[in-house]
Amino acid sequence: MSQLNLSGPPPNHTYRLMLEPEEKNEELCVRLLKEFVLVLLAASFVILLGWICYETLASLSATAEEKKWAMSSITAIAGGLTGYLIRR
Repeated sequence: MSQLNLSGPPPNHTYRLMLEPEEKNEELCVRLLKEFVLVLLAASFVILLGWICYETLASLSATAEEKKWAMSSITAIAGGLTGYLIRR
């Protein structure tokens, strides 16, 4: 078995050392529950904003300025969701 000298890695190579604590099942469940609730709240907020914008655009009594604001918001929501899904 060959040994690797970490003081002088081979050319064009790097190394990374990580220490991670063990996660107990209870801690994992709590963490996943917190993440699920956070994602659910964020998704609910985005859906609510999208619905408000759609209602504004469909309204006959909305002014041009309100419709402009609604279109900008829908564009921002779509861009944010696309960026989240693409991870850029």
